Amino acid sequence: MGIDKQSDIAANIQIGPTDLGMVRIYIEAEGGIELPLDFDPDEAEEIAEELRAAAEVARAQGSRPQPGKGKRR
Repeated sequence: MGIDKQSDIAANIQIGPTDLGMVRIYIEAEGGIELPLDFDPDEAEEIAEELRAAAEVARAQGSRPQPGKGKRR
């Protein structure tokens, strides 16, 4: 599965600071999967910038007609 493919897997995500000055992204998925990911603050800011950039692209793509999904009259 590529990054641009949809998935039916459900997961919860939590983001917050740790007591050691790191930023933790904690992912919990079906099947008992728990994935704590710790980043230093600079890495966390880079990830935030990448999320914002991806959101802008996704928003722009969402406003374009999808192939095979033209407007019906």
